Amino acid sequence: MHTYVVLRDLSNASVAGPFETGLATVEEVVTEPRVDVERLDKAEVQDVARDPQVRSIAEVMPTRLVEPVASSEAAATAAWGIGAVGADTSARTGAGVVVAVLDTGIDADHPAFAGVTLTQIDFTGSGLGDRNGHGTHCAGTIFGRDVDGTRIGVARGVDRALIGKVLADDGRGNSAWMFDGLQWAVNQGAHVVSISIELDFPNFVRRVVDEEGWPVDLATSRALEAYRATLHMFEALMAMIRSREAFGAGTMVVAAAGNGSRRNVDPDHEIGVALPAAADGVVSVAAVGQSPQGLQVAAFSNTFAQISAPGVGIVSAATGGGLRSLDGTSMACPHVAGLVALWREEVLASPLPANTATVTAKLLATAATDGFAAGIDVADRGVGLAVAP
Repeated sequence: MHTYVVLRDLSNASVAGPFETGLATVEEVVTEPRVDVERLDKAEVQDVARDPQVRSIAEVMPTRLVEPVASSEAAATAAWGIGAVGADTSARTGAGVVVAVLDTGIDADHPAFAGVTLTQIDFTGSGLGDRNGHGTHCAGTIFGRDVDGTRIGVARGVDRALIGKVLADDGRGNSAWMFDGLQWAVNQGAHVVSISIELDFPNFVRRVVDEEGWPVDLATSRALEAYRATLHMFEALMAMIRSREAFGAGTMVVAAAGNGSRRNVDPDHEIGVALPAAADGVVSVAAVGQSPQGLQVAAFSNTFAQISAPGVGIVSAATGGGLRSLDGTSMACPHVAGLVALWREEVLASPLPANTATVTAKLLATAATDGFAAGIDVADRGVGLAVAP
């Protein structure tokens, strides 16, 4: 018996009793997608899968934050990414846009978040707040106010943020918390969701071997099945979210590509975008850094991302106050989430359809390609550097 995440579509789940009213009609009630966590044996999995309401089922997998690497610019004091993406010259601020951050929580008392209405929820059981620092740093890049004269936030006009703590204080979590957090953010009206999380495939294998006594090859196969099922579930949930856009403002999901590549060891040591960034409908973000020759794709940044953003030497909010510099696609992702807020404000002020398809098209179509060093592989940087309207 194992623990599973079950995604149900309850759109047609409610039927009004026609004979009670004397009318031979069926009342369709549109409801939210529902994510459940259930302990099931093999036979029960088959029974659940046959339920017409069930869109997807996947064994719960461990997750972890996209771990920042040691910053090569630890002493940096300026948030260079703000200027690189053009946020400092944009007329848009993200005003009226609701942003969600699914991460390790937030240091709500940090001066960077003064004046922002923060709605927090803890899915981990470790309590509200951020005792890791990852979530606070990411949130600061998206909508942080200036700290001691240093601008750190791309979208400083955002005045409402949803903070879903889906990783515990050690930076670990599971796919059930992640799905719960995403569903919550959508239900709360998030226009953009920032996720710097990845599935922890190696830890899943180790756990099955150490705790359940499985041989390594079988444990790896089971982890692959769970990974594949989780990809299907994420894409099914994204499709359900998109289908609801006609009844609301719509939600874009932006995710870090992952820090698994090792181009500093060998240029060929690179791997593809990790889940959830690899899911269809999610904007995946690679990390770039500065060099005398122009922007370079970070050695750690996973390949095949859709778009890139600053992710090396990124200065943002530190838990307890002040600033610190980190490297990672975790740092690139919130740049793009902030830019999505700017583009949504821009689209709302235009005659274009005010939906996520328009915002996504604008974000990808306007990406800059002229600031990169020579010889950069397009597959590594995506369509280019994300920029502000």
